[in-house]
Amino acid sequence: MAEQTTFPESTGTPGALPAGPPGGPGPAAEERPDKPDAAVVRDALGVGVAVGLSGFAFGVTSAGSGLSLLQTCVLSLLVFTGASQFALVGALAAGGNPYTAAAGAFFLGIRNAFYGLRLSQLLDLPRAVRPFAAHWVIDESTAVTLPQPTRRAARIGFTVTGLTLYVLWNLTTLVGALGAEALGDTDAWGLDAASPAVFLALLAPMLRSTVERVTAALAVVLALTLLPVLPAGVPVLLSALAAPVVLFLMGRAKGSSAGAGGDQGRGDSGGHGNRESRGADDDREDYGADEDRRTDEDRGNVAERKKRGERSV
Repeated sequence: MAEQTTFPESTGTPGALPAGPPGGPGPAAEERPDKPDAAVVRDALGVGVAVGLSGFAFGVTSAGSGLSLLQTCVLSLLVFTGASQFALVGALAAGGNPYTAAAGAFFLGIRNAFYGLRLSQLLDLPRAVRPFAAHWVIDESTAVTLPQPTRRAARIGFTVTGLTLYVLWNLTTLVGALGAEALGDTDAWGLDAASPAVFLALLAPMLRSTVERVTAALAVVLALTLLPVLPAGVPVLLSALAAPVVLFLMGRAKGSSAGAGGDQGRGDSGGHGNRESRGADDDREDYGADEDRRTDEDRGNVAERKKRGERSV
């Protein structure tokens, strides 16, 4: 790995991009002190171990859904994103079409590509390493990496989280698949809810704005409403429509408020113009009255001079 490079928080958002060129310090680099490597490793291990152990639940659920030991382990080795894996085996267990189940898992996992766009700038890894690092770009590694104050800390957090999770997830997947027969009815244990519960626990603190919370709530309502009437896997796909719906409504609301503001501005401008017009009319009336007074005075002076002239004659 390259030398340590400090990157600032230009907007106050965890993991914000540096203000200067990639790899160079920015104006706010001194605002956040360096974090000890031991502290970064401790945080990364905490997340990696806690989530990695839930691979046991996936192994049990996958085996209980009818997948073989080899299929279960290959899914964890190659897919390595818990929510997508649970969505796939859950849809298959419910009798869903394999293509629909795969599509649902794919759209759940595509979020990792957007994580990768963000992390590639923060980590700035060598090109030869990036294809291998991309396999570890998941929710947990992203959550640990983004808040780190330096590039060195970000790389440590990403590597430790990814390695710990990958090793533990695959080991516990194997153990869960092997022990599925000993557990008997896997649905009775409720282990299929373990990974989604962990995912929601990690996701909830990231929903900070009202728009994000409304989008998440609408997605849940869509999924729960469509679940009884559509094949397994399809409600998950359609729940993604919550995002464009909320964005559309936000755009309409902003357009309405902007139009109201423009009308008010025009009204104020018109009122101001009317006041100015009335003021100009008043000035013209005063000016006319003054002219009339001056004309009368001039006439009076002429008449006075004529009288004086007659008396002198």
